Amino acid sequence: MTNLVTKTDVEYDPINHQLTDIYYDAEKAESKGAIIDIHGGGWFRGNKSKDADSSIRFVKAGYLVVTPAYRITPNAFYPAPLEDMDHLFEWLKKSDLPFNHDHIGAFGSSAGGNMTVELAIKYGIPIVSLSGILDIDKWLSEHQDVVAAEGDTSGFNSTASANINQTGANDPFYKWFVTNYFNGRTDQYAEATPVHRVTDQTGQMYLANSLNEFVPTSGVLDMAQALTAHQIPYRTRMLSGSRHAKGYLDDVWDDVIRFFADTLD
Repeated sequence: MTNLVTKTDVEYDPINHQLTDIYYDAEKAESKGAIIDIHGGGWFRGNKSKDADSSIRFVKAGYLVVTPAYRITPNAFYPAPLEDMDHLFEWLKKSDLPFNHDHIGAFGSSAGGNMTVELAIKYGIPIVSLSGILDIDKWLSEHQDVVAAEGDTSGFNSTASANINQTGANDPFYKWFVTNYFNGRTDQYAEATPVHRVTDQTGQMYLANSLNEFVPTSGVLDMAQALTAHQIPYRTRMLSGSRHAKGYLDDVWDDVIRFFADTLD
């Protein structure tokens, strides 16, 4: 039985005043590890409360979870969200929260999936990325004829993550929110594409995608190739249909828990 403790709006970055929610089981003297749960939203929408559901599921699996907010457009652009995650990771490592500080992993969906991959590359921790935005420079170079279009995102904040953009490929929208992340700068595309920075010290990854969703599968395939070249163990899961990120969370949940049990516990 879980005695859930929830601490909301804990400041992890006193400079930019960024906040995180914390979830853990009070019945445990120490959780077996911590998971950073990063919400999606294309770097322009979304908030940490939207990942309360997955965070609580991880607590029930034995982990302490931190679920951070981070800076999004139009108030900040690349690489601000990644810098926020650096600050969060450093804060978490130094914290006195009740978990084994040698065991930290990350879980994220969509834009959050991109950010977990960055953490794996920088800190060598195991991560899960559901529909991560991974193919940036190559995809944009191959889709120069696509006209970027936001479309109707008015319900983005009020719509459950699992129900957003579940109708298949949407290249105009994908191009819009990816280029929006860079605020018009085209010189940052390559440096922001994580596949170029995989090393022998990169953390293990679990990468999932639907085969016909708006996030291209090329990101997973290219990352798998890079991880193979560096002999980094990884797992992939391609699902039929057009569901995006947490839209297929129930289907991959057992995989995700098994991955963290093998790499984090």
